[in-house]
Amino acid sequence: MGTVFSFDVRLDGAADRERVRAGLAAAVAGLHHVDEVFSPYRPDSQISRLARGELTPADCEPDVAEVFAHCETEERLSDGWFTPRYAGGLDPTGLVKGWAVQRAVEMLASSGAAAVCLNGGGDVQLYGGPWRVGISDPLHPGGLAAVVEAHDTLSVATSGPAERGCHIIDPRTGGAPDDGLASVTVVSRGLTQADARATAAYAMGPGARAWLEQLPGTEGFAVAADGTTWQTSGFARHLARHGDGEGRAA
Repeated sequence: MGTVFSFDVRLDGAADRERVRAGLAAAVAGLHHVDEVFSPYRPDSQISRLARGELTPADCEPDVAEVFAHCETEERLSDGWFTPRYAGGLDPTGLVKGWAVQRAVEMLASSGAAAVCLNGGGDVQLYGGPWRVGISDPLHPGGLAAVVEAHDTLSVATSGPAERGCHIIDPRTGGAPDDGLASVTVVSRGLTQADARATAAYAMGPGARAWLEQLPGTEGFAVAADGTTWQTSGFARHLARHGDGEGRAA
């Protein structure tokens, strides 16, 4: 998926270490398989072949239908600001990385891990805890704009141009969003939703705060190009208290 994935796995005294190791191996293999199936940069991936008309949806693995069902839900909830279709092509990468990371963490949890932090290119899925996740300051490289704390299942996803340049398209214009935002971070239980909603919120720009406020189980935090910030009404409950948990920059 063109990025780095890092695992932090904790065990308790009751854990079967070999079972957890097997779960970790399955999670890593699953991430590689997702790249093989969904990458639009691989000409032999099922997504690329589907886009060229060489496959029908029925010919693809069941995971493809699952991912596009999630995409359709997020497209509807965002009124089209998130979409897996633009410029005549298919590209679910705004959601599939989050879905893959969330699924990998669920594999590790079911194998007996007491706590898991999986960081996929800066988007993080957490299980157990305590954990602390730093939200990078897009205007001051190496700095943090905020720190999120988690004691159970939680995800943190950030969208913006700071790390990779502008790679998010305004689906209404086909060009880069012109909104004055440097980054948008979304916090929710699952990274499938958080990843897609951070993408939609960044594309949406000025309307993102009101939109995020109405989504159940979803909170947001944004840094504007002028350095000012805003956050949804429930975001503060996720902010870390000084000295609690462990730091994991994202």
